[in-house]
Amino acid sequence: MNKILIIIRKEWSEVFLNRMVLMTVIFMPLLFSALPLIILFSTRNTGSADYTSDMPAQFAQICPEGLSGGECFQVYMVNQFMILFMMLPLIIPVNIAAYSIVGEKTQRSLEPLLASPITTAELLIGKNLAAVIPAVLATWVGFLIYAIGVRILTSNPLVVGALLDSMWLLAIFIAGPLMAVLSVNFSLMVSSRVNDPRVAEQLSTVVIVPLLALFFGQIAGLIFVNKTIILIMIAVLLILDAGAVYLCIQFFQRETILTRWK
Repeated sequence: MNKILIIIRKEWSEVFLNRMVLMTVIFMPLLFSALPLIILFSTRNTGSADYTSDMPAQFAQICPEGLSGGECFQVYMVNQFMILFMMLPLIIPVNIAAYSIVGEKTQRSLEPLLASPITTAELLIGKNLAAVIPAVLATWVGFLIYAIGVRILTSNPLVVGALLDSMWLLAIFIAGPLMAVLSVNFSLMVSSRVNDPRVAEQLSTVVIVPLLALFFGQIAGLIFVNKTIILIMIAVLLILDAGAVYLCIQFFQRETILTRWK
């Protein structure tokens, strides 16, 4: 455990010197928290106006009984951007994990690390946690800011309950960490095979594409994210995470990496 903690501290001391990584961890959660709150604030005066005629058929599914048409409109509009919170655990670790191994190579610190008496499992666990923990904490803090903003901007408890639905709690607190693990291990696999941090970052962003498709599909009215989809996503992520961890161990061959990069 001490070796893993040493790896985590080492990663953080190096990675957070990179301004791009630091800005991603700090700025993106604030931005993604602000967007739905801005929408909620800008639609606060919709009152009892009836906007339901312009909504897709799935609109009724997100509106509890007792909400006016204007309040349903608020819930609908804010929900379109809630998937952004699910993107944070995918986006934030990419810069950290992609830089993790390639950065070691460019700084000439990889060979001493791989030659040290640390197992591959300890090394990968340390690098995983060093990227997953900031991503998950940043996502949770961003969601907490959003939740506080919802309570400040909304007086109707039914609207608060709809905006802080258990579906989104599952997405943020369970699916989020699972997505972070997937993103990190995919980035580590890419990082262990390329020699340029920028290439590693660009290739690692591939994991974001399916969630972007879900985001734009919901905006277009082609897909409606509900609790069933979130639960299916969690089950799929568990399988993908197990496969990604296994493949990451297979890809990370110490001798091969050292030989290729000499």
